[in-house]
Amino acid sequence: MSTKKELRIGLIGTGFMGRTHSNGYNRVPNFFPDLEYTPVLKAVCSRNATKVQAFADQWGYESIETDWKAVIARDDIDAIDICTPNDSHAEIAIAAAKAGKMILCEKPLARTVAEAQQMVDAVNEAGVANTVWYNYRRIPAVSLAKQIIDSGKLGKIFHYRANFLQDWTISADVPQGGAGTWRMDVEAAGSGVTGDLLAHCIDTAMWLNGAIKDVSAVTETFVKERFHQGTGKVEPVGIDDACIFHCHFENGSLGLFESTRYARGHKALYTLEINGEHASIRWDLHDLNRLEYFDHADESIVRGWRSIHVTDGDQPYMDKWWVPGLGIGYEHSFIHQVADFLKSLETGTPCSPNFQDSLETQKVCEAVLDSASSRSWKDTGVEEFTQ
Repeated sequence: MSTKKELRIGLIGTGFMGRTHSNGYNRVPNFFPDLEYTPVLKAVCSRNATKVQAFADQWGYESIETDWKAVIARDDIDAIDICTPNDSHAEIAIAAAKAGKMILCEKPLARTVAEAQQMVDAVNEAGVANTVWYNYRRIPAVSLAKQIIDSGKLGKIFHYRANFLQDWTISADVPQGGAGTWRMDVEAAGSGVTGDLLAHCIDTAMWLNGAIKDVSAVTETFVKERFHQGTGKVEPVGIDDACIFHCHFENGSLGLFESTRYARGHKALYTLEINGEHASIRWDLHDLNRLEYFDHADESIVRGWRSIHVTDGDQPYMDKWWVPGLGIGYEHSFIHQVADFLKSLETGTPCSPNFQDSLETQKVCEAVLDSASSRSWKDTGVEEFTQ
């Protein structure tokens, strides 16, 4: 008989992120068997009963709902997982917190700082466990970069640069609004690449390199009008198609960030590089099991960039997987996040990034958009960021 404690999940939203999260819940007991808690997929919610039932059958949910309020009202649900478009994050999270439910929310936390602050206030008042799915932290090579930076091997940090490039919205025929392209609708998404892609880069950057102090940004919307699937009319486009910003970190280093959905040939190119006094690190999502490392202390005749294959058992998370030399993939970052959340319930410590951390990321995103609009430097107002 199992002595595991159950964490009964209510998933709201059955899109791409709903799939990644469900896979995480399903696989974590196999690879993290020592955890006290185990996820139980109690209910999944989406508005279309036929589609949500098919999703439940595929991923192993015990029941379905077509109204998210019904999921929150259920006594057999411990944690609400929010995988809906950004415009509903705040309403769902606040209701879940008031009901005493733990909350796992997709990124970005909200559309605006004001919404995000309300969510933080709600979870703090209710005292419920919470986390946000900034999954790239949980890729072992990125976690290893964190260990190396915290060890001091890089010395004083001078530069942090990152980009996230895609090309899926170049055609003017891509609509805005609707189930598949809500990210193109400013009312649903809040912003374009800033909240969708740069939020990932910003979260990772502040986790690795500390708080971002101020920003100067440029944005562009290349296609000014698109057909809106909600109104049935051609409407102005309110999201940013591309964004470039530079910044100062609190530690004195400079940052350079770029994101676009108009980089032909790139589907999901996410890279980051950190340059320090003694050493540098760089990472590429397309080769996610490798971390490149340059150490100036190496003997000059062999000094150069080395490629660290992050598959050994003494590297982050890798003791849970295969034998050295065999890599893992994108989906494993979500399994790691589930495992870390379950572990946080054992220890009673927050699972980073929590809502407060993600509020700080939201502050940077909003400062970036404000800077681009006003064509001026903007302070971020970032106050704290859990390391």
